[in-house]
Amino acid sequence: MSAKPAGQGPGAKRSKYRAGLLTTSPGETSNLPARHRVGTIWMVIFQASTIIGIIALMTLLFKVINDSFGYAIISYKTEPATLVESATPIEELTQNDLIAILQVNLTSGRYQTIFKEIAAEDLSQEELVDLVITEVAKPQVAATFTLLESIFEKEEIYQYAIDNFPGGFLTFRNWVSLDFVTSPQSSNPLVAGVRNAILGSLFTIFIAMIFSLPLGVMSAIYLEEYARDNWINRVIRTNINNLAGVPSIIYGILGLAVFVRVLEPVNSGAMFGIGDSSSTANVRTILSAGLTLGLLVLPLVIINAQEAIRSVPRSLREASLGLGGTKWQTVWYHVLPNAIPGTLTGSILAMSRAIGETAPLVVIGASTFITYDPNSPFSKFTTLPIQIYQWTARPQDVWRNLAAAAIIVLLILLLAMNAIAIYLRNRYTRRLA
Repeated sequence: MSAKPAGQGPGAKRSKYRAGLLTTSPGETSNLPARHRVGTIWMVIFQASTIIGIIALMTLLFKVINDSFGYAIISYKTEPATLVESATPIEELTQNDLIAILQVNLTSGRYQTIFKEIAAEDLSQEELVDLVITEVAKPQVAATFTLLESIFEKEEIYQYAIDNFPGGFLTFRNWVSLDFVTSPQSSNPLVAGVRNAILGSLFTIFIAMIFSLPLGVMSAIYLEEYARDNWINRVIRTNINNLAGVPSIIYGILGLAVFVRVLEPVNSGAMFGIGDSSSTANVRTILSAGLTLGLLVLPLVIINAQEAIRSVPRSLREASLGLGGTKWQTVWYHVLPNAIPGTLTGSILAMSRAIGETAPLVVIGASTFITYDPNSPFSKFTTLPIQIYQWTARPQDVWRNLAAAAIIVLLILLLAMNAIAIYLRNRYTRRLA
């Protein structure tokens, strides 16, 4: 029997396969088409999932935009023409005539409230006309139409307005406007805005992040750099991972029990001489809501900070310790700076979740109707999700238009806050590069 040349035979092929000189073993070529078919099937499934997700997102955005613009029929509770005895249009009346209309048709208390800060004579003729229209004529939204209806059924809408509301007028309404953003809440949808809700959302998110971010990062540092691998720390890590999936309403119940009831003197401001601890409504403050949302996102912050710290190369720690640095100096000057981009990514996710939460704030006792701006951590509050929920629960269609406009404002606010966090993350990444 002749011997095979060196470098041939099954043993030589196996050696080359182990050394990486051959890409496939002899037995793998037979099932290669089947593996390619399986890979193609999964690729198609992944692509279909992506397409379905994009379609769902685009459908949601289309629905919101479709309800945020369109025609509206405005009618008056009191026709402006009936307020004037002569045939002169109300827009052409003098200041004295307009003031006389206000004095006749408004109660003395309402008149004094309106002109408490400024005298009626100091207002311009245009401002007095707006007051007469708003306070006396009282325009109301009789009907609203979506953007698609306003584009493709314009003639039908005009005829509907003429037939059913002869004293009203038709106008194209942009519900997302500067006035909508800067105006407070109101029972009149024509002048209602989200200024109070925006400020409430910003205050609660700020308190939540200054509470959860430092605490979460410090917890992650301990668990990754100092904690020993024993059963106690393994239980802690497991519980943190489990808490990240707990329903948000559970955190609302926890916040109600701890921050509203147990810590009532602190969160109501009574301990600092601000507010009255006997008032249960005063305990449901921005501080209580912010701390509750901070607890809600704390597990997310800890988990993402742990991953960021774990991703820092071990060699960096060993180099610092080898040059004489202490454990804390290594963590502070080398580990943390390199973990900042990943930590900020976690904070973006946490902030995105917190700003859209409604259930825990409902349990805490967020106001559904508030007409003044929060000016301290101990103020009553509302937020954009709460405001959207309250508007969608009303029976009139016009409030759903306002809710759609508020959703757009919430998305813009969320994108702006995320953009700032992404900018800071990229800045630290370039500095480390």
